[in-house]
Amino acid sequence: MSLTVVGSVAFDALETPFGKRDKLLGGAGTHFALSSSFFTDVRVIGVVGSDFTDEEWAVFKRHKINTDDVEVVKDGKTFFWRGRYDYDLNTAHTLETQLNVFETFQPKLSDESKSARLLFLANILPMLQKEVREQCADTEFVAMDTMNFWIDSMKDAVIETIKVVDCVIINDAEARQLADEPNIHKAATKIMEIGDLRALVIKRGEYGAALFTKENYFAIPAFPLESVFDPTGAGDTFAGGFMGYLASQVEITEDTLRRAMVYGTVMASFNVEEFGTERVDRLTHEEINERFRQFKRLTHFEEIPFERATSA
Repeated sequence: MSLTVVGSVAFDALETPFGKRDKLLGGAGTHFALSSSFFTDVRVIGVVGSDFTDEEWAVFKRHKINTDDVEVVKDGKTFFWRGRYDYDLNTAHTLETQLNVFETFQPKLSDESKSARLLFLANILPMLQKEVREQCADTEFVAMDTMNFWIDSMKDAVIETIKVVDCVIINDAEARQLADEPNIHKAATKIMEIGDLRALVIKRGEYGAALFTKENYFAIPAFPLESVFDPTGAGDTFAGGFMGYLASQVEITEDTLRRAMVYGTVMASFNVEEFGTERVDRLTHEEINERFRQFKRLTHFEEIPFERATSA
């Protein structure tokens, strides 16, 4: 069982109503790889500068994440993003973006990365996503992410990439924008028809997530939390749990997709409890399984058909 992710490895600086951090390990590839590493062997493809220190590499090493295909640019600087959240933690305000070495990123996949059973194309240029997918012709299940910027500026390229993957994982605003449809269910139908998608996952932040397949629809709430410190990377952490669980299973079925949704939600719930990768880095399998059981209890109910009482 193996999984490859192509995406950013970055530094973040964050301000929220609950605190501030001037430098954190971040990036879509990082959050995804950390999350999925609890379920399967994962390889990350990305690029960093020479400012990426032993402290950052140690995070990947602790979780046995293979970084052989992470390119290190000598004298280069790692991608950097600075953002702020107000009390509405659903909206990130970008204060500064330095693409640095990520601006000229060209994914370089080893034979081992190309032969992974599952592949996740994190949020990068859609043309690059398509190029990577074409290098992994024998991959069993390929999922992709995208963002509003790409949908707005190069929608045709996003659509061409969707046509060659099995699953799309995006948020509700992006789904509406991509389909040009305000109703989320109608939007999902349009997106499913773009290519030969086996699944579409629409993330809805604090309201949970929905899974659309050719035959079915499945929705779950978010895990209830009293403290949310930093939502950065939550979507990628969700995708990591989702794809990591699928990679651990012999067969990808409707049932495994539904369980993967729950594991993705569980992993994302841990991510937001602290800044950056801090909470997921300390996570244990016991904590994951216990929260999975809690989630099951929260959403379980007994089916008892209702019959209206008749008056005598």
